[in-house]
Amino acid sequence: MRRFLRIYLPFSKAGIQEMMAYRFNFFFHLLGEMLSCFVMYFVWLAVFESSDSSTFMGFSMTDMTVYLFISFMASFLTYSDGAINIGEEIRDGSIVMRMIKPVNFDMYFLFHELGSRVVVAGIVLVPMCIGVELYKFFVTGAVMFSLPNFALFMVSLILAYLVSFYFNVCYGFLAFFLKNLWGSSVLKDAVISFLSGSKIPLAFMPPVLKTVLSVLPFASLSYTPVMLYMGLYDVPTIIWSVSLQVFWLVFFWGLSKLIWRLATKRLCVQGG
Repeated sequence: MRRFLRIYLPFSKAGIQEMMAYRFNFFFHLLGEMLSCFVMYFVWLAVFESSDSSTFMGFSMTDMTVYLFISFMASFLTYSDGAINIGEEIRDGSIVMRMIKPVNFDMYFLFHELGSRVVVAGIVLVPMCIGVELYKFFVTGAVMFSLPNFALFMVSLILAYLVSFYFNVCYGFLAFFLKNLWGSSVLKDAVISFLSGSKIPLAFMPPVLKTVLSVLPFASLSYTPVMLYMGLYDVPTIIWSVSLQVFWLVFFWGLSKLIWRLATKRLCVQGG
């Protein structure tokens, strides 16, 4: 383990340094995502104000507000840009340099991203959780924070990030066949944003669609951590949801290894 960390921890340090070097790019991106979150808040506020009931599908406006901002935070923290990085290296041929180095390919990208995720978590996680809890306190007049729910949320959030990472690794390897992933990445992000429940809770979907989407890996990226944070799952559902996250993590990890073995046999560089 000590040798493993000695090899890969420098990549995490490089990820932190890269994040700090391009900090304005990060803050502008964060600002844009926050504005999008507030837009969704006012949309749902209009929906609830125009409704005859104070609840919608079991959610009050307070619940919906917490859901939106925690979902935004979960999506931001679990986002992985490994697919773009891998796709660019395949496109320009620089991936061959990584193929000859004595390091695990996906471990390099994982530890590099973990460095940036640590910085993002320090900037986003604590302030967002404090803000949400203060909002709940001012609305309800009581402290609603639950340490067990927060602990489950953190475990689920880590699993969600790893699922997201290995899913994007698998997707990035498609560059071996598609050559360029830019256009399809835009479609991928839009589809995941919808299917993960980051915009609309899966509880609002028709029963059959909700059942299907809750089993797919996308629910593990955002919906599951948020529902655990809000304490809306009973014990059997918690066990099922976390187990499903572990299953999808193992599945995409194994799939990434398989695709890597098949794809490296047919590396074709544009212009090379």
